[in-house]
Amino acid sequence: MYNNIMSQFLLTVVIPSYNEMGNLQKGILNKIQRYLDRQPYNYEVIVVDDGSSDDSRDFIKKFTKEEKQFHLIENSHSGKAGAVTTGMLAAKGDYILFTDMDQATPIEELEKVMPFIQKGFDVVIGSRSGNRKGAPLTRKIMAKSMMILRSVIVGLPEITDTQCGFKLFTKDAAKRIFEKVKDSHHGFKKIHGSSVTAGFDIELLFIAKKMGLKIKEVPVSWLYVETRRVSPIKDSVEGFFELFKIRRNINSGKYD
Repeated sequence: MYNNIMSQFLLTVVIPSYNEMGNLQKGILNKIQRYLDRQPYNYEVIVVDDGSSDDSRDFIKKFTKEEKQFHLIENSHSGKAGAVTTGMLAAKGDYILFTDMDQATPIEELEKVMPFIQKGFDVVIGSRSGNRKGAPLTRKIMAKSMMILRSVIVGLPEITDTQCGFKLFTKDAAKRIFEKVKDSHHGFKKIHGSSVTAGFDIELLFIAKKMGLKIKEVPVSWLYVETRRVSPIKDSVEGFFELFKIRRNINSGKYD
């Protein structure tokens, strides 16, 4: 347990979900609940279903009826960026974490990032740099290539890992950043198929930096989890074009 933690605050955990029955059947939500129940602070968990076509939405709906600190938001299918943004803007917590359903970075890693929020940082991001345990070579090459391209096209050279799906925000920072993200996309349009895009994390961190918010990168545990949503070639191409889209938005003043 980390030291000097205040008990009088509310933590919101936001989890995007798209066709996640495999992970749900492993008891992921129960695991998150057991951990949070042991903590001295209050919490809520918002699961944003992104228009799932399997049984996961019904599974989550049943779980949230039984567990009152868990809430379900049903989105039309707009991708991870849209799901996370919806959850972050609906969150009531003083501190707001978004994390992935597969728990590649387990919820227990909160103990590493929370102290920095309480030291005055506005955004604390998990970092897998040097700790991509189990990841295939293609994923490591993708990550390194994206980091180089991102630094050249967009910036953020001081951040080594923009893509880890474990990011903690103060309430004020979250509302400011994600309102700007939502505005820059004019909302999120309905899509077809899965969409886990690199540009979303880079964009929100660029916005945070431009707003003058204090960002801290903290090493966290991470274990590679196989997923059909990741396609090395397709995702690399999409990520490349998203970087240029962000650069175009920067040049046009969209983030001002």
